[in-house]
Amino acid sequence: MADVTERVLRLLATLQTGRAFAGEELASRLAVSPRTLRRDMERLRSYGYPVETKPGPGGHYRLTAGQRMPPLVFEDEEAVATIIGLASLAATPSTSPDGLSTAVERAYGKIDLLLPARLRARAAALRASIESEGTPLPDLETDAIAVLAEAIASREIVTFSYIDAKGVSTDRRAEAHRHVHMDRRWYFFSWDLARDQWRVFRTDRISDVRRTGATYAPRALPLNSAIAYLRSGLGETFETLEATVEATLLAVADALRHEDAEFASLEHDRTRATLAVDSWQRILAPLAELHAGFRVSAPPSTMIEIQRFAERLTSASEPDSPPR
Repeated sequence: MADVTERVLRLLATLQTGRAFAGEELASRLAVSPRTLRRDMERLRSYGYPVETKPGPGGHYRLTAGQRMPPLVFEDEEAVATIIGLASLAATPSTSPDGLSTAVERAYGKIDLLLPARLRARAAALRASIESEGTPLPDLETDAIAVLAEAIASREIVTFSYIDAKGVSTDRRAEAHRHVHMDRRWYFFSWDLARDQWRVFRTDRISDVRRTGATYAPRALPLNSAIAYLRSGLGETFETLEATVEATLLAVADALRHEDAEFASLEHDRTRATLAVDSWQRILAPLAELHAGFRVSAPPSTMIEIQRFAERLTSASEPDSPPR
């Protein structure tokens, strides 16, 4: 019986990837005969799993969406990844019974019940070992973010209520284009139909979201990405700055982890970082912490400022030099 249970769990874990599998491929993966595979499929159906079977040439087995959720099967690494993901979300104190953090706390308990004893102990130990920074952040309504996600996937127009930074509430009608997660906050990127322009809304200020069923034609994004547009709309002026650092890509990426940057690994353990910054001074401390040589390339006016700062820094290290 133990062998049968283990085999069926392996079959279920394979099907839960969402793929359609030919019978021969599944039998080969699980090292069973086609007859045994058919029996295991019937066992899964008897447990409540909706397994679709398509016979004949090009036939397959596939796990479809059912009316009720059967027990989940987690591999070791999947359980660890799930707990880590929940822990990062739970770090934000919840301000609403319908908020994301409250939902995470409830999910913790349910996942504990779904896991087998061996993984339950590991997940409990992992959860107890994690200490997350509890920075106060706006909470999200899980229903709002889920409905917006469905509308984005369907290219659908939505209506919602929005409270702006001054506390004024308005009703909006917009084409749902993107969710954006940046600087630990969620934003809704859309085309505002009333104002006939791209707009970015704070997701935590959105409520009463409704899908209209009306779809829209795709639009070209105003910049390379929704994130680029969001940054341009925060009242900040960004310029491109490039730093070539005598350190590995992992070290440089870690030092500049809070910056909007792209990294390229160069020969001899060097790294090129291309950054979009509102102030060149903000990268000085991360670069200094690397204890590695670097060279900066920026627009001429910025390079003049950097050179003047370098002169002041040199002067500051000379005991008899006056302040500059």
